[in-house]
Amino acid sequence: MYHYTESGLQNVWLTNGYDICEIDGEKAVSISDVDDLHEVIGRSIAAKSSLSATEVRFLRKELGLSQKRLADLLGSTEQTVSLWERRGRMPKGYDRLIRLLYLEKLDGNVKVQEMINRLIDLDSRQGGKLILSDTRSGWRLAA
Repeated sequence: MYHYTESGLQNVWLTNGYDICEIDGEKAVSISDVDDLHEVIGRSIAAKSSLSATEVRFLRKELGLSQKRLADLLGSTEQTVSLWERRGRMPKGYDRLIRLLYLEKLDGNVKVQEMINRLIDLDSRQGGKLILSDTRSGWRLAA
């Protein structure tokens, strides 16, 4: 078996799907279909009840997000994401949201991330007066 540490995870072992060759006296490993391998690893991680520090980093990288961008999506800070990736221990809600974002991306449904992006845009707008009108069909925002 091959201990696949290139993913950043220490608990991944491959029974096959790899070749070990020697190039200029150095051993080199070739993994077949790394994208599929990482998807299986990611789905396994996302199915767990909580994420370890290295699993948070793995999923973030698979999402193609920087620590800053993940922090923006979660309403947190880059330093907090960095801390999670070093020590683990993150609030359950953030843990669930990271797993949700990852599974959503795999399944080709990006509605959650789009909605979060819309909320981020709304957060950045200045709050003004909320002007309402009572109409025959109920209260509405005034035009």
